[in-house]
Amino acid sequence: MRIKLLRMKKIATFNINGVKARLPRLLEWLEETRPAVACLQEIKSQDEGFPIAEFEKIGYKGIWHGQKGFNGVAILADGEMPVEVQRGLAGEPEDEHSRYLEADVFGLRVVCIYLPNGNPVPGPKFDYKLRWMERLRRRMDAIRAEEVPAIVTGDFNVIPTDQDVWSPPAMAADALMQPESRDAYFRLLGDGWTDAIATHNPRGGVWTFWDYQAGAWQRDHGFRIDHALLSPELADRLVSCGVDKAYRGREKASDHTPVWVQLRD
Repeated sequence: MRIKLLRMKKIATFNINGVKARLPRLLEWLEETRPAVACLQEIKSQDEGFPIAEFEKIGYKGIWHGQKGFNGVAILADGEMPVEVQRGLAGEPEDEHSRYLEADVFGLRVVCIYLPNGNPVPGPKFDYKLRWMERLRRRMDAIRAEEVPAIVTGDFNVIPTDQDVWSPPAMAADALMQPESRDAYFRLLGDGWTDAIATHNPRGGVWTFWDYQAGAWQRDHGFRIDHALLSPELADRLVSCGVDKAYRGREKASDHTPVWVQLRD
């Protein structure tokens, strides 16, 4: 009897909250879990300061779109150089925020995003968030039209449902939970993208973020804002997904924890 072994690829996302400040924790996570692709947000580093040499020492190659002091995204791949497709979103030429990076790697289209927070509500930051989500939707429509296996992952700064937060009343006034934010998110799903974590956890209760304040981590007062959306061509290849919750409890950890999907080759 011949047994066919399934080959898998793990694609992960991690809002690292400062790539230099959290570098030891990030390297630990990469070496201990070894994702094929790791998408990073809030690297908070200019391009010339990104510590790519540290990742190359453990076998990762990468591309990044940095910004001094805040924002910034990167895509790392284990042993393969991601081929950049696009950085930034069309639609607002004056927008200089480093929040979007797209690449081809391991036969996949990988999109790493850091969606605007949008607080306070109402206000120009919330308006920018909603415009950014509409620009993202247009780009995702273009990717979907290519019919390529694609994943759009990162910090979406949207709590999709009340099941995705420890206390809906506690976050009711926040931009992350406003009806407009949720509607924009669900329009993406309505276009044909699959929310991997929600699909495998229909009852919710999965958190990816715990604030540094008010003992949120110790009290498990968290919510889910880091997502992995799969194109129709990729959704059927989803084997499993999860959250590396334990890394939030380590010393000098990010306030986010990694999210990953396991895909059949």
